[in-house]
Amino acid sequence: MVTILSELLRDWSVLTLESFPQYPEPDEIGSTYAENALIKAVAARDAIGESCIADDAGLEIASLYGAPGVESKRFLGEETPFNRKMERILELMKDVSDDKRSARFRCAVAIAIPHKEVRVFESVREGRIVLAPCGNRGFGYDAIFEIPELGKTYAELEATEKNAISHRGIVLREAARWLRSQ
Repeated sequence: MVTILSELLRDWSVLTLESFPQYPEPDEIGSTYAENALIKAVAARDAIGESCIADDAGLEIASLYGAPGVESKRFLGEETPFNRKMERILELMKDVSDDKRSARFRCAVAIAIPHKEVRVFESVREGRIVLAPCGNRGFGYDAIFEIPELGKTYAELEATEKNAISHRGIVLREAARWLRSQ
């Protein structure tokens, strides 16, 4: 998120949580991506007294009834590496036919500005789950999430290509436009 946001807000100073080691990241206890993004943005704003942006995103797989969903980061435990999480998803989907492998990435971005109403932006990117991981770029579930019209997974795309079409890139562009209008 920080890389895309830094590009979109080139003339702004963008800091990460690493700049505030005294700030504990709140637990993501929301039942939606928007709730989790709000929890994080408001907690950060209240802790440091500055405008803060936070996101939450996840992978929803139709044949797994929307799982891993809002628990995407915590699926099989937060310490479990994503390659193991992807292996498990592919194991669960081993008998799922090509026409039933639809999935989507969702992302919510919350902006909390001191003394103003908090804003939340959301986006969705439709795709499908491939039979085996493809590509070595990106992070998280990128290697199993394919954009059908491109025939490539997120992990096969250059960063600029991915940022142009991804759920996170779409919502961050919308959030940046709103921020510039304030």
